[in-house]
Amino acid sequence: MTLERWRRIAEWPLIVASVLFLITYSIQVIVDPRGSIGALLEDLLWVSWGTFLIDYIVSLVIAPRRWHWFLTHLFNLATVVLPMLRPLRVLRVVTLLAVLQRTAGRAVRGQIVIYVTGATLLVVYVASLAVLDAERAGGGSIVTFPDAIWWAFTTITTVGYGDLVPITLEGRVIAVGLMLSGIGLLGVVSATFASWIVEQVSAENTSRQAATVAHVDALRAEIAELRTVLARMDPALRAADAQTPPAAEPDGPDPLSTKG
Repeated sequence: MTLERWRRIAEWPLIVASVLFLITYSIQVIVDPRGSIGALLEDLLWVSWGTFLIDYIVSLVIAPRRWHWFLTHLFNLATVVLPMLRPLRVLRVVTLLAVLQRTAGRAVRGQIVIYVTGATLLVVYVASLAVLDAERAGGGSIVTFPDAIWWAFTTITTVGYGDLVPITLEGRVIAVGLMLSGIGLLGVVSATFASWIVEQVSAENTSRQAATVAHVDALRAEIAELRTVLARMDPALRAADAQTPPAAEPDGPDPLSTKG
């Protein structure tokens, strides 16, 4: 079993676990059910957590350079360890972003834009869930889901009106991560737009160069054709000059000349 093969095997189970977690956690935070339904939702969250734990352990065991893999996949470790704290369990959803990112890496610009848009909406949504879960339990000002959505949008765009501010440690950690995500996504959008502009300018320059080369080739063809025509006409001109008699000299003195 190679690491690449395990990734292909575990990719869809991880996506299913991420979607299951997102739906379950959304119901748990927004609806806040009690009793048997609440216990069932908690069990489903533990099932999704177990899926991520198994993937992390297997990947670490079969990695050819374990320490290098461990150091370069600390975020994967965070999705397993940190979600033990309830609001930070949304980190499990980064598996969806990882799959989208691998797809976008092989995609054209339009698909990258779709990825960025989807990633932004997903980050805003999960951050809203996490901050609502943290602040509602900690006595903060964010106590409804619409307030959480509003706070997430103003934070990820780095606007920050200040009308809603997290007061818990977990809420502030989520805010920092959301602001960094906003800066990163803005950089991706700017880079994509700049790449599009460069491509348009390059295409226009290429078109102009192609037109110039075509004009030069046409002029060369015309010059070659004129040379061929002149070469054919040159013997005929020489023959016509040979057959033309020279002009006769006038008889007598020049009437215009005067003698001194």
